[in-house]
Amino acid sequence: MPDDVRTTPLKLTPDAEKLRLEEDARRGANWKRWGPYLSERQWGTVREDYSPDGNAWEYFPHDHARSRAYRWGEDGLMGFCDRECRLCFAVALWNGHDPILKERLYGLTGHEGNHGEDVKEAYFYVDATPTYSYAKTLYKYPQASFPYEWLQTENARRGRSEPEFEIDDTGVFDENRYWDVTTEYAKAAPDDVLIRITVSNRGPEAATLHLLPTVWLRNSWAWGCSHEGCDPKGKISREVSGRAGLPQMVRVDHETLGTFRLTAEDSPDGRPDLLFTENETNTERVHGTPNASPYVKDGIHRYVVDGDTTAATRKGPGSKAAFHYVLDVPAGEERVVCLRLWDDNTWKALSSESGFGAAYRAVFARRIAEADAFYAGFPPDPAICGPENVEAAMRVLRQAYAGLLWSKQFYHISGAHWLDGDPTQPPVAPERRNGRNREWRHFFSRDILSMPDKWEYPWFAAWDTAFHMLVMARIDPDFAKAQMLLLLREWYMHPNGQIPAYEWAFGDVNPPTHVGAVYAIFKSTGGTDRLFLERAFQKLLINFTWWVNRKDADGRNLFGGGFLGMDNVTVFDRSAPLGPGEQLDQADGTAWMAYYCLNMLVIALELASEDPAYEDMASKFFEHYVAIVDAIAGTENQTGLWDDQDGFYYDQLSSGGRRFPIRLRSVVGLIPLMGVDVLDQRLIDRLPGFSKRMNWFFVHKPDLAGYTSYREKDGQKLRLLSVPSAKRLKRVLKYVLDEGEFLSPHGIRSMSRLYAEHPYQLERGSDAAAAVAEVRYTPGDSDIGIYGGNSNWRGPIWFPVNLLIIQALERYYEFYGDDLTIECPTGSGNEMTLMEVAREISRRLTTLFLPEATGSAPWHGRDSRWRDDPHWKDLVLFHEFFHGDTGQGLGASHQTGWTATIAL
Repeated sequence: MPDDVRTTPLKLTPDAEKLRLEEDARRGANWKRWGPYLSERQWGTVREDYSPDGNAWEYFPHDHARSRAYRWGEDGLMGFCDRECRLCFAVALWNGHDPILKERLYGLTGHEGNHGEDVKEAYFYVDATPTYSYAKTLYKYPQASFPYEWLQTENARRGRSEPEFEIDDTGVFDENRYWDVTTEYAKAAPDDVLIRITVSNRGPEAATLHLLPTVWLRNSWAWGCSHEGCDPKGKISREVSGRAGLPQMVRVDHETLGTFRLTAEDSPDGRPDLLFTENETNTERVHGTPNASPYVKDGIHRYVVDGDTTAATRKGPGSKAAFHYVLDVPAGEERVVCLRLWDDNTWKALSSESGFGAAYRAVFARRIAEADAFYAGFPPDPAICGPENVEAAMRVLRQAYAGLLWSKQFYHISGAHWLDGDPTQPPVAPERRNGRNREWRHFFSRDILSMPDKWEYPWFAAWDTAFHMLVMARIDPDFAKAQMLLLLREWYMHPNGQIPAYEWAFGDVNPPTHVGAVYAIFKSTGGTDRLFLERAFQKLLINFTWWVNRKDADGRNLFGGGFLGMDNVTVFDRSAPLGPGEQLDQADGTAWMAYYCLNMLVIALELASEDPAYEDMASKFFEHYVAIVDAIAGTENQTGLWDDQDGFYYDQLSSGGRRFPIRLRSVVGLIPLMGVDVLDQRLIDRLPGFSKRMNWFFVHKPDLAGYTSYREKDGQKLRLLSVPSAKRLKRVLKYVLDEGEFLSPHGIRSMSRLYAEHPYQLERGSDAAAAVAEVRYTPGDSDIGIYGGNSNWRGPIWFPVNLLIIQALERYYEFYGDDLTIECPTGSGNEMTLMEVAREISRRLTTLFLPEATGSAPWHGRDSRWRDDPHWKDLVLFHEFFHGDTGQGLGASHQTGWTATIAL
């Protein structure tokens, strides 16, 4: 029996969470077997879409979710599951007024929202440790009827020029007439999960809440499939312990998971009812055909909400069960419900105990204290956030880490089986074979993946993952490394070398940020795990070759990668086919390849220090890097992407027999700044093969050798490789640090503010008057339809680009030191070193989350509840992007993926 359960006094073990991480890494104990891996939205995803036209939102809508079994995953409210999503636990609620049981979060699909997909709920990830030894989340549930229809109709009425209509706008939280439902998990042992649900009546009157902690088995048996993960049907049954006065319990038997029990303590309002049904589709409701059993997926909903006592059984067994508590809570008071999910051996070891009481409470107290001790090792920097804001900054950091950890999800799909359909299901439409992801039949995932957002983006996105793992490497370096390698494995990466982008279109082109994250994680975790670095390098070689062969149209080292994850930043949809005779050379696509080369070069040099074979690869990437920089800069025979008239990098469009720059100052022209690194000449000198070839290059190609710089500084011999020269860097930074262009009070905008009053216009083709495209600075939500409208790169502040700019400035400073200064802000007369500029941008980014003199923080748009209400003011949301002028959070509200980089 674990000591945690037996010991009531709080005895802290130093670095307890770190020890658990080490134990899990060496497989001494499976501490990560259980976690918040349950998605918040499985409906409306590509995985569940078997339509002929690829309309995932309409094929499996929210209205079907309570009644229809999922094929590839599960979803739930504040849930937990094992790492293979076989046994799931979540909270269900009913306020006595809603038309449906609240079992999952509600939101609008891409077609319904006036700015794309949008969750319409109030929920927060409050805390989590990397092993989920402790995890905490909060959901705010209205006491009045949830405004499903109003949210849908009002957003449908609004156009793109209007803000989204949110649940806060409906007034359902007025007078605090809502429930705070806090769910906490604490592990006494790897297979012993304690669950504490606290229901708080925030309203002015007594109210009743139906609370249904629910456990179920993922339906892996109904499809006739035979691939990995198609387990036989398990069973959940009522357990009769034979011990008087003990709590109610269900027993779960599963072929590959084993036997577990879920025990539920009585509440002050009495013993809960125990209800059973099956996790199988209500075919009568969904398809109009008779059900094989009276007990189907929505049986508990119908029993509680509709009063249909035939829809669920109290006897069991089933594949889904819930403990039904009816809680009558006076105004301002709370009720606590305790449960415990434990494996057979642990339960038997406590044969004479209830599993609750003082020992149960001691586990929670210990795990919370251990979480505090763990995160005390990752304090905020007072020089950035200000000494007066350290406490507030620590809350932001803690919730940033929590959101990142809560967004690790079970993700399952087999490309071939998804395309072909299942033996026991109706045949799939033939159109699917020519539809989405048809070239990814090899793809197979049944893993825990880091996702951008558990509701709006409940799937991995390759370039997002790179930023997630930069933060994750601080608190769980083993997971960060494993995640980076996983996306390079042969069952993810296409045989042609492409890294899958995301499930909506695996073949879309994301920026190649993977390589930079791999090297950064290697360095930040001690710089000793050469096996990790070498494994990643070998696969990245294949991906690099894919870029060169597929995205350099005519071998000129000028790349056109598509939209590169930046949605609507440019004049037209860069993923769509261009017009007849048109060709686009992208400043960002080409600069990303310079960035790719440079990172591959430094990795090769790192590996060459112990294995001389890598010197050849270092030489290859050095020469390729210089060739790309030369193409960007331009030569006598080739127009580059640098515009000397404006002092900026632009895309170049060939159209109608002429070639011209798209003079639009956006983040596209900032990516070249990121192609920079500083090499230690002493390392180069220790590699005779590489050093010899580099010196030959300098002697025989002096025109290209000019793209490197050398200096001796403080006893160091440094060599700078960078896309812009010092002169060009300063010219670009003049725009970046201009508050009338890119520099906002809260970070770097993704497009110049100049275009607010002076929109950019582009004429294409011979009939120019009929082919004019316009771009206007749009600091908030998108007002155009390119890429669905979920996001907008035409002006807001995005964390990933800001982070890359900061890192680039730090590298430039490493070489130039105090010798290179720049006016910041432009026109202020205040000269700064590049390190000071980097810290100034960092400071501005932190202001998004920290309280101003008024007590408000910009991200929440000055809503007074976040400033004054004790039940709201310490909570933080990490939005997808932020308004370019005000700093208000926009886009996906829980994208703690790359916005968690605030922690860096």
